[in-house]
This record gives sequence, C-alpha cells and structure tokens, in this order.
Amino acid sequence: MTKLAVLASALVTASLFSSSVRATEGGGGVYPNGAEGYMAGALPPAGLYYQNFLNHYTVDRLNDADGHNSGVKINLQASADVSRFIYMTHYQLLGADYGVYTTIPLVHISGSLQAGSTDINSSVSGLGDISFAPIMLGWHFTNWHFGAALEFTAPTVEYNQYRFANPGRNYWVTTPVFVATYLNNGFEASGKFMYDINAKNDDTDYKSGQEFHFDYALGYHLANYTLGVAGYYYQQTTDDKVGGVVYQDGYKGKAFAIGPAVKIDGQMGSLELRYQKEVTAENRPEGDKFWVKVTLPL
Repeated sequence: MTKLAVLASALVTASLFSSSVRATEGGGGVYPNGAEGYMAGALPPAGLYYQNFLNHYTVDRLNDADGHNSGVKINLQASADVSRFIYMTHYQLLGADYGVYTTIPLVHISGSLQAGSTDINSSVSGLGDISFAPIMLGWHFTNWHFGAALEFTAPTVEYNQYRFANPGRNYWVTTPVFVATYLNNGFEASGKFMYDINAKNDDTDYKSGQEFHFDYALGYHLANYTLGVAGYYYQQTTDDKVGGVVYQDGYKGKAFAIGPAVKIDGQMGSLELRYQKEVTAENRPEGDKFWVKVTLPL
C-alpha cells in the first residue's frame, strides 16, 4: 500500500484518548487535541475533583503532506469516556499550590478503509493507556492564572503489532505541560501548551517524532455562562524513525481546529460543550470533534 494507505490502515491502533489521530506511528498520539477549554490555567483550591470527558471524533478524509485530499476512502468513528482525578493539596512549592492527577480512558474505535483493491474494517473497545502527573503547580494573580505539570503516559494495555486495532501505544510518553488563563472584565483567554517526547515502540522498532500542541479557548462571561470559540493547533517537530533511520521524509503532521464553545457553571460544578472542525491538516486525517466536559468536586 502507499504511505497514506498505511497511515489510514493504522488509524485505529491509536488509543482514543488520543483521538486527534496524526502522523507518528499508527497515526496517533497520547493526547486528544482540543480536550481543554475555558479556565484551563485556573487550578482549583485544595480538595479532590473529578472530571469526565466525553468525546466523539468522525473522519472521512485523509490528507497528504500538502494538506490535499489523498483520495483514500476512509470512515472512522471514535468515541471515548475519559475520567480524570485531580487532588490539590494544602502544600505549596515554589510559591505555587501543589497537586497531582491521573487520567483513565475507555475507548471505542470503528473504522473502514478502501485504498485501491484493499478493504479493511475493524473495531476495538477497552481501556486505553493511563496518564499520571506526580507534580502539578498552580499560581494565581489578579487577572492571570498559571499552571505547570510533568505528565507521564504508561503503556498499560495489551498491544499486538500484527493486530489492526490496538487500544494503546506500547511506549512511554513524557509531556511537560503549561496552562494559562487571562480573565479581565468578563473576557477570557485560556491555553494549554504541551510537548510530547515519545519513547520507542520496542515491538516495531518505530520511534514517533516529538509533538508540540496547544488547546485554546476565547470567550466572554455572562452570569453563569461563558460563550466563545475553542480549538487546537498541532505540529510535529521531529522526524519519525524506524530502526534509527528517518521514515518517509520524517512523516510530520500538522493541524488546526476551531469551533463554538459554551461553559455553564453551577453550584455543584461545571458543564462544557464544544464542537471543533479541523480546517487544515497535513499528513493526517481531517475531521470533526464533539466534546462534553463535566467537572465536579468530590
């Protein structure tokens, strides 16, 4: 098959809490671009919190390195129910509130591909790779809120390189994270900035390139509502390698998405709804995402 057909046939090897499928091995990564939105930089006060992310991602187009439709016929439906547990302590470090978190995804992916005479169909459900951050720091000022974390994603689920669908990546990922929120007179600008450093998949001898990506949200607060737009930008920064040799000119991906967003704050927590359209994509699929995010104190 062609390079693009190989990418398409490997799409469902991604764990869906990496629902933003991209270049890199199997066309996937460990983070679902677009997951964070409003008040991303404002870490909560001391206590235990639960966040639930419901995500549905649909793909019917696979783009080449120039961002054009490759012509490969693809249909991908990917859904995830992701739980994140956050614990903010009463301690401080470097003048910041100190906390920890872990993220546990449940995924379902089904897809079909037709590339030339090749027809592939597959479906997979199960636990995805688990992420955890042993250190998370939050700073708060009059109009600014900042946070930083060091996150690790572990290859915690079964992997079979000969299987079309895999719910996990089969390698460790280290991700420095920085979040920020600016809030003034009802206007808000929030962002979550990440840099993924991928280890090698020992089963396939494939090392995915490093990835820079950020989620963003712009909005205006009206009573208990926040209305505006949200999305993400993604750029692979280093080459993919197989056996230590650069693969297919590095196989770097790029994408940008935007769409409407609304957040509703209540006495028991908050609810956030988002739709995101991938308006540009290179070396990766182009599709649509729907998000429902719930945050609750425990």
